[in-house]
Amino acid sequence: MAAVDFKEFNRKMDKTLEILQDDFGAIRAGRANARVLDRITVEYYGVDTPIGQVGTISSPDARTLVIQPWDGSLLKSIEKAIQISDLGINPQNDGRIIRLVFPQLTEERRRELVKQVKKYGEDAKVAVRNIRRDAMDYIKKLKKDSEITEDDQKNAEKDLQDLTDKYIKKVDEACGVKEKELMEL
Repeated sequence: MAAVDFKEFNRKMDKTLEILQDDFGAIRAGRANARVLDRITVEYYGVDTPIGQVGTISSPDARTLVIQPWDGSLLKSIEKAIQISDLGINPQNDGRIIRLVFPQLTEERRRELVKQVKKYGEDAKVAVRNIRRDAMDYIKKLKKDSEITEDDQKNAEKDLQDLTDKYIKKVDEACGVKEKELMEL
């Protein structure tokens, strides 16, 4: 019996889950998360540099981020960069550090974010199903080229469906965890 190798399709489904987690990381859940600063840059010696590369970012509690630049002269630049970003948080500068306090989310905003999570989840499921379709075409081609028997084809299709179901379940679980996180704050 020739076993059909699903490593490539498995890897693609893993990548789909990684992308979903990245999408979830960008959703501001009312909790302090340093990843929200990833896109914000400051001019440092003439070069636009991400905030994370010009100082230390820490989170003393669930709703606060503290930025401590290694070069004190950057405080004003960092403060200004955060103010003009789409973060929607007003930085507090005490002359040594910059403090960002994330406000509690409103019920309406949480529901909007949950809808966004569901959309990301649905997009990930569609991607997994597209990968499954490609794998099915691969199995049918192997059968057509007489590289596997009809029994091997049936077994491979069943294994592929099991793999797909496993990844769809992982997507649902990831969405459930993110929704719970958004609604519990």
